[in-house]
Amino acid sequence: MPFSLNPNQPIKLRCIEKWFETEDCVSILLSAEGEQAFQFKPGQFVTLGVKIDDKTEYRAYSISSLAGEAFLQLTIKRVVDGVVSNYIVDTLSVGDEVECLAPTGDFNCVDHPPIEIDQQKKVLLVSAGCGITPVYAMANAWLREDTPVDITFLHIARSTQQTIYLDKLEAFAKNHSQFNLKLLLKNAESSGYPQGRLSADWLKTLVPDIKQRTVYLCGPSQFMLDTADYLQQIDFDMSQFYQESFTPRVESEEARLVDESVSISVPSFGKTLQANKGALLADALEQGGVPLIVACRSGICGSCKCKVTVGLVESSSSSPLTPEEIDQGYVLACSSTLSSDVSIEL
Repeated sequence: MPFSLNPNQPIKLRCIEKWFETEDCVSILLSAEGEQAFQFKPGQFVTLGVKIDDKTEYRAYSISSLAGEAFLQLTIKRVVDGVVSNYIVDTLSVGDEVECLAPTGDFNCVDHPPIEIDQQKKVLLVSAGCGITPVYAMANAWLREDTPVDITFLHIARSTQQTIYLDKLEAFAKNHSQFNLKLLLKNAESSGYPQGRLSADWLKTLVPDIKQRTVYLCGPSQFMLDTADYLQQIDFDMSQFYQESFTPRVESEEARLVDESVSISVPSFGKTLQANKGALLADALEQGGVPLIVACRSGICGSCKCKVTVGLVESSSSSPLTPEEIDQGYVLACSSTLSSDVSIEL
């Protein structure tokens, strides 16, 4: 797939198929002209730009299809006040076009492969809600490898009806001896799956050999915080723990705008903007009409990368940036606040 290496240069993709996974969750297939194969690492995400009311809004979504296919599959769940997610669920139709940035993300099973113990690789994939998407992609890829990976897949859901990919997961369990499906449901009804709320005890009960596995986790923010705490309670080796989250960055209560103006020079656009000291660089650039893509607002996707050539900012996240880029002055506008007058290169 001819994705640009510049994260600020999206390409056009067309929706070629759409269906409901659950009553509030859809999957979509996106294809590019020419049907070139998409290349990415299982677990990574793309950033979509969707035009809503004459404004293009950007959001990050994990990829659930396999690398090398002529389409991308994304799975999107309705969320409270989710402008883009709810638009995709309710309104996006087959034939509609969206913008798409290059696949990216540190949460993947290529850069962070499972450790091998006694000549066997064993993993635990833990998810809730739409967090199932990247770990499902990892499982799907591992099941196609020549060397088997022992997979325990633990998903937390309200019910079987609310379990995304249930049919596919049960088919994996039926057709692959190395795939062990564990569902923990709020309402198990007569499904045969256990009912309860995830805890340290449930982890030990459902996955007795958990300390021999590499753990990959994705889901809502509080769920992930709780699960990490449960792992620590059972003395799990957290060096074998990886997680993903698209939860927007929240300003601390101590964060305050200073009643002092600073200037932002953007020579490539011939603009000089004014903003309060302490303001987010991304907000100031957007309000000044500078065409910057700000996708995840969590400091994880790198779409808002820019270079500070003069002045200072304070950054709370730099995870997608390489050490070389940081040394060169690159920052993430979504997680950098203004400390002085600055000059920016986009």
